[in-house]
Amino acid sequence: MTAYVGVPTLIKLIGRRDRIRLAVWVYVIAAFITATAYSFRGLYHTVSEREAFGASIRANATLLALDGPLFDSSSTGGLTAWRFGGIAAVIAAMASVFTVIRHTRAEEESGRLELVGAGVVGRFAPITAALAVAVGLNIVAGALVAVLMVVLGTTAAGSIALGAGIAAAGIAFAGVAAICAQLTEGSRTATGAAMSTLGVAFVLRAAGDSSPGSGRSFLSWLSPIGWSQQVRPYADERWWVLALGVGFGLLTASVAYALVGRRDVGAGLWPPRLGPAIAPPSLRTPYALAWRQQRGSLIGWSVGMALLGLVYGSSAKSVGSLVNTSSQLRDIVDRLGGTHNLINAYFTATFGICGLIAAAYAIQATLRARSEETALRAELLLSTPVRRFGFAGSHLLFAAVGSAVLLAATGVGAGLAYGVAVHDIGGQIATLIGAALAQWPAAVVPAAIAAVLFGFVPRATTAAWGVLAGFVLLGQIGPLLRLGQPVMDISPFTHTPKLPGSTVTALPLVVLSAVAIALTGAGLAGFRRRDVG
Repeated sequence: MTAYVGVPTLIKLIGRRDRIRLAVWVYVIAAFITATAYSFRGLYHTVSEREAFGASIRANATLLALDGPLFDSSSTGGLTAWRFGGIAAVIAAMASVFTVIRHTRAEEESGRLELVGAGVVGRFAPITAALAVAVGLNIVAGALVAVLMVVLGTTAAGSIALGAGIAAAGIAFAGVAAICAQLTEGSRTATGAAMSTLGVAFVLRAAGDSSPGSGRSFLSWLSPIGWSQQVRPYADERWWVLALGVGFGLLTASVAYALVGRRDVGAGLWPPRLGPAIAPPSLRTPYALAWRQQRGSLIGWSVGMALLGLVYGSSAKSVGSLVNTSSQLRDIVDRLGGTHNLINAYFTATFGICGLIAAAYAIQATLRARSEETALRAELLLSTPVRRFGFAGSHLLFAAVGSAVLLAATGVGAGLAYGVAVHDIGGQIATLIGAALAQWPAAVVPAAIAAVLFGFVPRATTAAWGVLAGFVLLGQIGPLLRLGQPVMDISPFTHTPKLPGSTVTALPLVVLSAVAIALTGAGLAGFRRRDVG
């Protein structure tokens, strides 16, 4: 048992360090589920309307691939489980991945775990504490989802099944993250491996659910994300399926424990590749170095956004078929100007989501400068003729340019898919690229806030993620809570033009751009005047 000494103390330490981060994960999962249920309850008042909506969903392979199978369309709970149950499982899995790797591999990479291990801390205590916190996070999120769904009037059994399925998916990927943390010496590589595994799980689930009853339906049973939906909340629940996710988490965690004893502290089972003894000329400037550090992430995010655009574009033409499933929706569409404007509104909404994703990338790229500083590489770099402006500015440049590249990739994917459907590829690509890029001035504002934190309060840079989460919640829940316009205007995404289909007013875009530039300049000025480290 000496190998587990110190687990309670490490759990308290993680809770102390991540109290805000963990609360945000729980809140995001519960808030999106609640908002989805509330919106369905307002749109579809009768069983016949919900059944009509369900029939249109079951006939749409793209929506089934995107959101998963629809087992029950007669209740608000069943529609909510279809629309957001799988997405919530993905978010829970991401929360587990980031939490476990942050408190295992990232701690080893920074050297803090070696210092902690010099005290009365067992060899398996860090991984045990990280897994315990991740499991607790998922259990709390699942329980809160169940309680809120019951409060909204859905059945208790279905609500518990929905929350338990989400928690089981998160527990499964906590074990996956624990394995990835043992394989490499870098936390970014470990996170990339775990997120790639999550991506494969989502693709398997989508491929299996896109054609119900076909020969490839079994693929969804190979995915922990698929298992969370196969619990069938609100539709003759399959409680035994929960054992698959929990058992998978236990199995992968056991493998991770075995791997811990096969390596040294700070080392990975996969040795890092040695670089050349002399750097090539392409690395002579800080901007070239930043490109070397950021290119893998940028390429990966761009490919993912292009694929997301393809999914959104291929679904657009079928949006019109959903109009007749709800009298309330028909009234809304009539006020908007018909089905054509409904498709424009669909693209506006989806590009709004893509703008939030681009903002997340921009924050990540900005905070790479802080990662370099905490790893003590920035201090070495700044001991050369490299100036502080060049070091920090190089990462900020990739945050700004990279977010624009991501949005353009989304527009290309959506324009290509929708253009094929309406036989206007060139026109739709140009239109939708412009509509996607309209989100760019808002997407860089959170990154500019991160730059200010980096310049003045570097220890609080992770608060930038909380700011982005606040903007997300304002956009998703604000209209449901009927918050006043002054409150909604706090989010920069409230001020972006509703493209395609509406006119563009330059003033909001100019103001957003000016705010981002001013905040970035302030952050750089703060970094020039503070100590490094």
